[in-house]
Amino acid sequence: MRMAASTMREGAAARLACSLLLLAAAATVSGHGVQQLSRIAIHLARVALDASAAVWASPGLLGSQGEDTAWVTVGFVYPNPSDGDWIGVFSPSDFNASTCPGSHGSGPGPMICSAPIKYQLVNYSSNYGKSGKGALKFLLINQRQDFSFGLFTGGLSNPKLIAVSNKIAFANPKAPVYPRLAQGKSWNEMTVTWTSGYDINEAYPFVEWGMKWNPPARTAAGTVTFDRDSICGEPARTVGWRDPGFIHTAFLTDLWPNKEYYYKIGHLMPDGNVVWGKLNSFKAPPFPGQKSLQRVVIFGDMGKAERDGSNEYRNYQPGSLVTTDTLVKDLDNIDIVFHIGDISYANGYLSQWDQFTQQVEGITSRVPYMIASGNHERDWPNSGSFYNGTDSGGECGVLAETMYYTPTENRANYWYSTDYGMFRFCVADSEHDWREGTEQYKFIENCLATVDRKKQPWLIFIAHRVLGYSSGFFYAQTGFEEPMGRESLQKLWQKYRVDMAFYGHVHNYERTCPVYEEQCVSSEKSHYTGTMNGTIHVVVGGGGSHLSNFSAQAPAWSVYREMDYGFVKLTAFNYSSLLYEYKRSSDGKVYDSFTVHREYRDVLACVKDSCPPTAPVA
Repeated sequence: MRMAASTMREGAAARLACSLLLLAAAATVSGHGVQQLSRIAIHLARVALDASAAVWASPGLLGSQGEDTAWVTVGFVYPNPSDGDWIGVFSPSDFNASTCPGSHGSGPGPMICSAPIKYQLVNYSSNYGKSGKGALKFLLINQRQDFSFGLFTGGLSNPKLIAVSNKIAFANPKAPVYPRLAQGKSWNEMTVTWTSGYDINEAYPFVEWGMKWNPPARTAAGTVTFDRDSICGEPARTVGWRDPGFIHTAFLTDLWPNKEYYYKIGHLMPDGNVVWGKLNSFKAPPFPGQKSLQRVVIFGDMGKAERDGSNEYRNYQPGSLVTTDTLVKDLDNIDIVFHIGDISYANGYLSQWDQFTQQVEGITSRVPYMIASGNHERDWPNSGSFYNGTDSGGECGVLAETMYYTPTENRANYWYSTDYGMFRFCVADSEHDWREGTEQYKFIENCLATVDRKKQPWLIFIAHRVLGYSSGFFYAQTGFEEPMGRESLQKLWQKYRVDMAFYGHVHNYERTCPVYEEQCVSSEKSHYTGTMNGTIHVVVGGGGSHLSNFSAQAPAWSVYREMDYGFVKLTAFNYSSLLYEYKRSSDGKVYDSFTVHREYRDVLACVKDSCPPTAPVA
């Protein structure tokens, strides 16, 4: 028996390894997930300043009225123009070899060791190819350092720096910016996280907050940061490195359910003055089991894009801004957001995390923004992740764990539960082992088992990778799932009657029937009533990154699938009625929906593999 068990385990491991190789090969062939800044061979750049070339930027002072974004005009001239010429935005402005760690080694080392934070090809400026003169506009955000612009020839693969601009900067580069709300470990706690250039030795971070007409309170914030040694590999430790500044988190406690609170982030200076952020507001969460209107948005794989048309994300996350803007427009009808992995797609280029937090500030400053860990946040060889890929670009989870708060018990293990009124969310970390017998498996079962379904009837499972069902093209090669995904978890979903499971990773939208063991357990598609005999699985990975194809044939359990950008919205009206809607990001309209109506006795009802054997009536 021991030999048979050993053989089975070895066979399972071999199948897993084979499946992972297939997925990795498919991703490599498609070129998906490539960070556009990595296309610049900045470590090969030569410095050959040319007296006939020039580049200049204006205005020189940004954010004089406290703004944290500013448009900048960059003019340039070069008498020998070519299609490969480009402008790179560098921050900090000094980007020569003196800042390269280890550049004093035996070899000559790189002449430029930090990648730009964005770039544009200069032929976007009309007539540059003929006149050698032009101008471009860049949208800059406050990122704690000054800026300069470099004019390069030789394209991205053989760059040669021929001119450097004047330096420009925000009036207060250290200002507190980009607040990010998240639920705390208790239902009546809200956390506020933000970024600044102030160390705790320079100024005391805090949040001033309270209800309207009431005297405000002040709550101190903790401060953390990290250095190169805290992350795992290249490019995060080399050309992608940028000082992250300081990340502050305050815990606002003892909130009144559903009350509106106003807040401002600030830093108390040694002279008694305060450097303030913007005034914002949020609605406190409902208590667990509270019967009120509750609206939840879920999506994955959004990333960031550039509003100034910079090349670094052209055709990389084309739907990112569309999704962001659509959510902001409807934010009065949204209570909490779940971004379930593949957050910024920085892939080791740390400047991109600042730019992502600025992009979604219109959402994160007003509603809780709960994230899950994806491969582009966590995966790195020999770092403890379940997969030995390099998708995080050497970040190995440090950036996501630091930039965003989640109510985890251990930030390195990115799984957690959170309650929102009539909902219980069990958020798994698919970048760590979830299989039976692991620490995470025990967490998942405990999260599912401890919810009181009389008060919180809507039980939701979340993970980044598809641990359930997907007919995405890549997964068609591995049994329509992440290898060994549902084999370990489906008995838990069934036993505890999970209503819905949500995944990202595959960049499209797909909804299944209520399914168990690959079989539909209901023929209904739009109005579910009474006992739910299985879990509905949803892939909602069309937040903004490149879209993914489906398999040629849709499996029988696939009810609706669409290759477009979008998100899911759940609306709980009471203990027995829920509305599910899939909306496209392009117009915010509903393209797939269903309703659920059931009573508590329907949750208790035994279905296949959900109840222990019962004793016969005496």
